[in-house]
Amino acid sequence: MKKPIKDVKSGSDTYQLERRMESKPRIGVFGVGYFKYWSQFDGLLEDLLKKQGIFLEKLKKHQVEIVDFGLVDDAQSAYALVPKLKAAHLDLIFCDMLTYATSSTFGAVIKNIDIPIVLVALQPDKAMDYTRASTYMQLYNDDICSLPEFAGVAVRLGKQVPEVIIGTLYDDPGAEVLIGEYCRIAKVLHGLKTARIGHIGHPIEAMLDMHTDATMLTAHFGVHVVQCEANQIVHQYLHQVSEAEVAREEKRILSFFDTPDPVSDPISEKLKPADLSVAAKASLALKKFVNSEELDALAYYYNGEDNSPTQLVMSNLIVGNSLLTSSGFPMCGESDLKTCLAMFIMDRLGIGGSFAEFHPVDFKENFILVGHDGPHNISIAQGKPVLRSLKKYHGKPGFGAGVEFKIKEGPITMLSISSTFEGKFKFVIAEGESVEGPIPPTGNTNTRGFFKPDVRTFLTKWIKEGPTHHFALGIGHHAGSIRKVAHYLQIESVIVS
Repeated sequence: MKKPIKDVKSGSDTYQLERRMESKPRIGVFGVGYFKYWSQFDGLLEDLLKKQGIFLEKLKKHQVEIVDFGLVDDAQSAYALVPKLKAAHLDLIFCDMLTYATSSTFGAVIKNIDIPIVLVALQPDKAMDYTRASTYMQLYNDDICSLPEFAGVAVRLGKQVPEVIIGTLYDDPGAEVLIGEYCRIAKVLHGLKTARIGHIGHPIEAMLDMHTDATMLTAHFGVHVVQCEANQIVHQYLHQVSEAEVAREEKRILSFFDTPDPVSDPISEKLKPADLSVAAKASLALKKFVNSEELDALAYYYNGEDNSPTQLVMSNLIVGNSLLTSSGFPMCGESDLKTCLAMFIMDRLGIGGSFAEFHPVDFKENFILVGHDGPHNISIAQGKPVLRSLKKYHGKPGFGAGVEFKIKEGPITMLSISSTFEGKFKFVIAEGESVEGPIPPTGNTNTRGFFKPDVRTFLTKWIKEGPTHHFALGIGHHAGSIRKVAHYLQIESVIVS
């Protein structure tokens, strides 16, 4: 049972979003060595196991569940390990290269296990003390020695060469970053295996790039798509909302957003109390629905009859779903299941993930506005986000509150999940910068996105990869991590650079 989504209120009426409670990814660890050394070098085995213990301690910092399988030092113990690894329901495996080990300690594992394996070679000493050097000291620091052998055997057995972490056991920030990266990747893979992605309505009829076969999402990502109905929110849960709850929700919403006066856009107004009330009621009904259905994400679009309660509520989920997205529950408008998954991947990587598309180019300053109307991840906003009342939602039915902000200034990453003629999925990935400067005051998100070498060249290359017009937008440069996720899911990927 998932923990309900809620927010924490302090005594000063300041609210903080609390992330949903998620189950931890399960990571297996086994060390490798060479059994002949133990009788030759007294104490070496014990010292190597201490090294493995230090690595296990490093993993505990990353909110993962660790399964320690000890040491493998010959072919028999490797074969005995395989059923244990399979039975442990792991999301990722670290093979700790403790000293030289023959590839018989690895061959049975790489041949029979389809779980991602990362070879970890963290040498305890930054350099040997050559004045005191000994064979024992060399073996104690021989973490790198077997990497070529293991890689070559993986290829001979018809497998991909595993990823590697090379560095030192102590005082190595680069190695620590990589350990954290693979733990976050495990979190993505773990989340996808059991995610329940809600789906309401259908893509806008004209958007042919949005249509998605839900069964293929299960086939390639592992997620289950839960087909839901708008009336569950409107008729089942909206009526459970009390006036007292609405008052608290209005106060909560206002704690997260500014409500400035309108500027230049004639369809925008200062947030009206009536629009705030509708947004609060819709937010509460939405949370009750999400918790009842035990969903992990939601893609939705629903027209409803003109001027009907259904249309009013379903077109006013923007505020509530922006808060949900920011608490680890990605929500995607226009019923875009593929982009909802892209947002889910970014969220589990810890880099945000906001609903986005390309807006007008600024050819004077060489950037493109990147944003969208509807749901957004306010946890990665630059400054305090804004709520405006909109007289109309352009291109869509309804009216009400709109969310406006820009993504944090600095490095950004984009992920578009498209599908091909053959029915397969493809990750189109790029990195850029969110640069300083004003955005249009239209009640939508917009970020000034700069992409090398220039916006014209970048857009030409991006479009040639056949993306969808939507994508997820996150903070930081994480194209490499996303590409590894695609590799482990056996999905084609390209980084546009």
